[in-house]
Amino acid sequence: MLLAPLIAGAETAQKLPPVTVTGEAEALEAFGGSPVREQDLAARRAATSDTARLLADAPGVAVNAAGGISSLLSLHGLADDRLRILVDGMSLISACPNHMNPPLSYLDPAQVESIKVWAGLTPVSVGGDAIGGTIAVESAAPEFAKDGAQRLTKGEIGGGYRSNGDAYRGHVSVTQASENISLRYDGAYAQSDNYEAGGDFKNFTATGRPGQDLPRDEVGSTAYEVHSHQLGLAFKDGEQLIEARAGYQDIPEQNYPNQRMDMVDNTEYRFNLRYRNRYQWGRLDARAYYEDVDHKMDFGDDKQFIYGAAPGIVAPGMPMETESQNIGARLMGSIDLSEADILRLGGEYQRYRLDDWWPPSPADLTGMLNADGEPATFGGMAPNIFWNINDGQRDRMAVFAEWERAIDAQWSTLLGGRYERVTTDTGPVQGYNDMSAGYAQSAAAFNAEDRERNDDNIDLAALARYRIDPTMDLEFGYAMKTRSPNLYERYAWSQNAMAAIMNNFVGDGNGYVGNPDLDPETAHTVSASFDWHSADHARGLKVTPFYTYVTDYIDAQRCAGSGMMMNALCAGPANDMARDQFVVLEYVNETAVLYGVDLSGYLPLADTALGAFGVKGLVNYTKGENRDTDDGLYNIMPLHAKVALTHAQGPWDNAVEVVMVDAKDDLSDVRNEIETAGYALLNLRGGYERQQVRFDFGVENLFDTLYDLPTGGAYVGQGTTMGINSIPWGIAVPGLGRTIYAAATLKF
Repeated sequence: MLLAPLIAGAETAQKLPPVTVTGEAEALEAFGGSPVREQDLAARRAATSDTARLLADAPGVAVNAAGGISSLLSLHGLADDRLRILVDGMSLISACPNHMNPPLSYLDPAQVESIKVWAGLTPVSVGGDAIGGTIAVESAAPEFAKDGAQRLTKGEIGGGYRSNGDAYRGHVSVTQASENISLRYDGAYAQSDNYEAGGDFKNFTATGRPGQDLPRDEVGSTAYEVHSHQLGLAFKDGEQLIEARAGYQDIPEQNYPNQRMDMVDNTEYRFNLRYRNRYQWGRLDARAYYEDVDHKMDFGDDKQFIYGAAPGIVAPGMPMETESQNIGARLMGSIDLSEADILRLGGEYQRYRLDDWWPPSPADLTGMLNADGEPATFGGMAPNIFWNINDGQRDRMAVFAEWERAIDAQWSTLLGGRYERVTTDTGPVQGYNDMSAGYAQSAAAFNAEDRERNDDNIDLAALARYRIDPTMDLEFGYAMKTRSPNLYERYAWSQNAMAAIMNNFVGDGNGYVGNPDLDPETAHTVSASFDWHSADHARGLKVTPFYTYVTDYIDAQRCAGSGMMMNALCAGPANDMARDQFVVLEYVNETAVLYGVDLSGYLPLADTALGAFGVKGLVNYTKGENRDTDDGLYNIMPLHAKVALTHAQGPWDNAVEVVMVDAKDDLSDVRNEIETAGYALLNLRGGYERQQVRFDFGVENLFDTLYDLPTGGAYVGQGTTMGINSIPWGIAVPGLGRTIYAAATLKF
């Protein structure tokens, strides 16, 4: 009875077929992009609240674990800021010294309509200021009522549950449209407690909070809660489209098992305006956007909060705050020179501002005594505000030109060039006090420098596609891509060990110090894709070898330690040669190479009375080396493979999947990276879809296997995390134990 109005609405919507405006990811006609299939998105949405994990089955993609909704993506070993990640055409930036709020964290999986991936060989029109590739994620494009229809009303509601972590989520979307006006709302909510590993992965239970322990199989600091909203309004007149979107997200909690701190609040507002039109000469696309982020960190529920004891100095937590404003614009014209030639001309602008400050703890020293029993005038985190980045500025201006030509029915080519001017700067800084050399000495040296840097960056791309016959395609090319350092790589200044470990966006537990003299990274990539398939695409195999040579690769070296106690810089002299513990590092330009191969394929096995059976799989191998030091690059996913036996019959779509991952023993020694063992997992998935209803269910890690995440970083999710080595070294973040999930969606 309660569903009757919704079903009636669904029938009305069916009578008025909508007109869908193509999303920007689809409108990018350039080479090299690989779409994530809709059926893969549907199956993945049911099992996660983390949008980055929707790409887990894409060739060449690795998902580096972080917060529960904030994993960081890697393409062929290049991750995070080395990728250009576009969310509805906006180039968003993590506003956090731990990169807790990456771009994809601002979209719920239910809001994602399409994803397209360019790995390595990226056309210049798709993105700059990145060396690893581009990922374009689009939420639902505006829909309009069919010509002659009065209105279109449609929507979707859904929810899901996962047993591990007692995680649940829900979403709703509603569209009301005429022929020329479309209004859409999307809302989503997700929540989870800590998840459990497949067994005991640690030999301690203490959290540093009196009376609170964690079981040895519970992965501390993995809880989260998130609320997401988006409102879209679009106007269409023939080929002309004007679209405005406003988004709001609130994260009251997201804890991190591989970071010293946790997110205790994150509020984001974004506004996105797009114009598109078709003219006799071609197409014009214009976009402008604004994003405001207010981000707060402190020690979450599983980490020690109170440091010190009365009558001495008592520090309640370590509050950290970040605010950023991101303003961007993009203009591109696609000119039809002939039936075979398209010329794309465009420009981009981005203005980014960041303030990162840490209020004193305690905020007031009144009544507290120092070690000599005298009234305290300073503490380890008092009495000043610690300015990590003060008035950070990063501005980008770019122009590009790209020529795409269809030479004949078999050959097509693309040539492009891009110039970017990147300017970074920051204001003077200060530490918590002037008594620690890591504050006073480091701040004085930093403030004495001329901190403005100007980079002139060039991107080039030369790609070709050859259709050998109806069953084989070859795509190959060369790309030169350049990325300027981010604000934290250049301007995180303090050599105090405690401050340094708070500046870490790779999750290895170490501390990092910036380097204002870093040069931009430049990557030279050659790659080829061999795509064999049947004429009807019922079966196929794709092989993509790649090789990337990076000059001025931003890696790390040990920060030269000196001094003791209050005068210690970079954790003291032992830092230089320390093994099997956390260390302080500083960013440095070196030379690196990355190479490997992606394989993916699919094959029908049998079409029987019980349904159609098939098999699909993928294999990825990536190797990364620092050519200056002969060290391994950090967080490179080892050889891994997925093989799934698929079954489809009528409304049913099922799979049995085996995941196999090799041991990770090719490590970044300078970081004391943790070795992980190989493992295999068995997953079960099922889906049922009929008319407006879809059900998904499954079991991940069926046998409750205990395994470590090769790119999940170091486990620092509980205990006394403020001190660099006050927690155990050598524990990798484990993966999820057995997880049963179910989800349902109703369209109306």
